[in-house]
Amino acid sequence: MKNHMHVCNSSSDDEKIIISDESSGSISSIEPYCWWRSAAKYDEYVKLKFEGGLPDVSRLTRRMRVFKELERLALLASGNTTGTHEYQGQYSEGGVNELRHKLLTYRSGDFWVPTGGISKDMMDIPPVATILLVGFSASGKSSLVNLMYSVLGRSGLVPFAQTSSSSGSRTMLLKEHNVVRSLRSGFCVYDSRGFDYNDFGDDSVREELSCWMNYGIHQNQRCLRSGDPDDIPHHNVAGDDMHDEFHTMSEYNWSSKFVRRTVNCVMLVANMAEIYKAFKAGDSNLIEATRQLFCSSAFRNCDDEKPILILTHGDMLSTEERIEGRLKICESVGVSETTGVYDIVCLTEYGFLAEESDPVSAYALTEAVYRALLISDRTHLPKKTHKDWALLVVSWIMCFIASLFALIAEICFKLGGGGRQRDHHRLLMK
Repeated sequence: MKNHMHVCNSSSDDEKIIISDESSGSISSIEPYCWWRSAAKYDEYVKLKFEGGLPDVSRLTRRMRVFKELERLALLASGNTTGTHEYQGQYSEGGVNELRHKLLTYRSGDFWVPTGGISKDMMDIPPVATILLVGFSASGKSSLVNLMYSVLGRSGLVPFAQTSSSSGSRTMLLKEHNVVRSLRSGFCVYDSRGFDYNDFGDDSVREELSCWMNYGIHQNQRCLRSGDPDDIPHHNVAGDDMHDEFHTMSEYNWSSKFVRRTVNCVMLVANMAEIYKAFKAGDSNLIEATRQLFCSSAFRNCDDEKPILILTHGDMLSTEERIEGRLKICESVGVSETTGVYDIVCLTEYGFLAEESDPVSAYALTEAVYRALLISDRTHLPKKTHKDWALLVVSWIMCFIASLFALIAEICFKLGGGGRQRDHHRLLMK
């Protein structure tokens, strides 16, 4: 069975990508899901693309590069790259099913490549790669998790993560999700509590984010913020529970007995509609807070890899606003508008299966997870040798000895100072 891609002109002279099956004569089109084809300047991109084969990259504006990226996702989502030279060899011809199969069979370290002259058995590869979702409140993190279950785990309409729109409450705990619903899954996705735009400048927020990246995260780990009820017990810097006797433990199902995961990759989920509308209204606080979160120094632990940017709620904007919003946010955070950024509509809240209602969003989500695992396997560090542990123990001993001498010196200073004060007082009495 052989498929060919044809470019057909409709009555309105709009360019469409049509996938035709010569053996069966059936024709399927992904045009209804290509919202960007009604945007201004799209006709110029099409003419530039088909004038002489591959488009001249030097002539592509930022908007045209976005068109090129979206067309790439649409073409790969259709499951056919035959006849195209730009995208041949990318994930094969199976579309989202081929990429989904790679995620189902993925084991932590499968995408690791030799670097620095170190073999794989010398690398400290965790049994499960961990992807952390971060973002501000109502950005769509939990909805994205439900979409992952629908696309990757074939869960249908079952909501595994509670969204703020459905439950009316925020995520208070870190929740681990096995989105492929497999006992042998090689990765997991963590849903976190959203930050507040107005409070992101607080040191406590940065401390919590650094805590996740430095000490790791675990299932049902608490996410406490300023303004939370006073009757909720606080946690230490590593996020473990300090008061096991509190009755709130059973009420909120908190536990530190779960396996602690090291964060290997971060996905930043941003509500593009909310950020863009606020910016157009003259409020730049939202986009500035997003920039600070994206550029946070805490993410440097992941081998200086930048977070993957997921833009949600784009369907609440017009076509022109959606493209302009993407360009503005990417410019603000300092990343390319075509690499490591995905415009994904979380359709599960509306009762639709993504792979049936929007194959482009379904493929973009699957590729984003695939990219996250590629990044995860690049962040693994070599195993500590006996020499490394010996040096660590020696450094601890030296620090302890230094602290001990400092304490002795402080005690001697206070004792000596107290004696001189008594002698001086006796002289004054005489």
